[in-house]
Amino acid sequence: MNKYKIINDPIYGFIRLNDPLLFDLLEHPLVQRLREIRQLGMSYLVYPGATHSRLAHALGAMHLMQQVMLILRDKGVDIPHATGTSACAAILLHDIGHGPFSHALEHLIGGPVNHEFWTRAMMEHLNELSGGALTEAISIFEGTHPMPFLHQLVSSQLDVDRLDYLNRDSFFTGVSEGIVGWDRIIQMMHVFRGALVVEEKGIYSVEKFLLARRLMYWQVYQHKTVLSAEFLMRSIVERARELLASGETLEGSDALLMLLKQTEAVNPIELPYVLSAYAETDDHDFLAAVKKWSRKGDRVLLTLCAQLLSRKLNRVVLSAEKPDPERINQIQHQICAAYGISAQESLYFFRTGSIVNHALRTDREPIYILGKDHSVKEITEASQNPHLKALTGVVEKYFLYAPKEFL
Repeated sequence: MNKYKIINDPIYGFIRLNDPLLFDLLEHPLVQRLREIRQLGMSYLVYPGATHSRLAHALGAMHLMQQVMLILRDKGVDIPHATGTSACAAILLHDIGHGPFSHALEHLIGGPVNHEFWTRAMMEHLNELSGGALTEAISIFEGTHPMPFLHQLVSSQLDVDRLDYLNRDSFFTGVSEGIVGWDRIIQMMHVFRGALVVEEKGIYSVEKFLLARRLMYWQVYQHKTVLSAEFLMRSIVERARELLASGETLEGSDALLMLLKQTEAVNPIELPYVLSAYAETDDHDFLAAVKKWSRKGDRVLLTLCAQLLSRKLNRVVLSAEKPDPERINQIQHQICAAYGISAQESLYFFRTGSIVNHALRTDREPIYILGKDHSVKEITEASQNPHLKALTGVVEKYFLYAPKEFL
């Protein structure tokens, strides 16, 4: 069988899979499942074009990793062919553990664990099936590989994951502020004393990358309407889990219902069974269940599902200050009276809390700039842009989520 594939991508043109390991991974059902999981969760309710999949993003990130391997080798970095393939496998699989609608239902489907837990479990499973072919890829993904720059390319403050999703999400949403010079940035990448650095000629492109990330969070990832849709989805899942825990019967796929009943961390004995159910669940399972739950049964769940299907979303009000407690109590009483529900049930229809946005985190490994004199500086020290340090600050906004008529 010819294990060579060319894929036409709207961002980069042709993406090539020229290694049997990468070909086999792409063909596996655990990876193909990512076709049915939206990259941007509920963002398509705001940006109709934002229906691209996690698989498209994974392939795009893999393509960028392939390009970086070629560039670093041209600059004299000794990266064995097998290690380069493992790095490509690591980034191809880095999002394999995402559940329905990506981050929108994080921690709610399959118990109190995140997508990285499921990613590791799926990678270990694939490694067993392949006779250990992914051992090196897993070490790169987990940051234990003797070449630390490979892990930085997979997961850091300037990695191929972010380079792809900013450009891809910008393309499909139409938000031009997310466009970054990915080609310029990867051309300027180098390795110095085992760490990933960017040659100083690329510093302006990195500055633009950081600003684009800040803007994309406010305009896309944390857009008020997107937040409202995600809060509604979470309320649906929370209500469904509460009903199942109380002995109620709900319609839905066996896999989804099993995951909704999973309220504790998965123990090693049950992991294969829960993992199998998780691997069967995607966006379609959730939406099909929502359609069924919107027709009959529990009044609260029915109302929530009907709101999602008809896009009757609550309003999200953002503020620099916490909402007034008296106003919160007033809204809660109004919801109880209008919907004829209890105070406890009203919590499914409104929320308070905060969201944060930081383009450059000081508590993580910095982005390093390599000078012509071989000096290495953090980007905030190397940059002459007076506004760059502002991107290291954490911007926190408080939100109040409730029906429009009560705000």
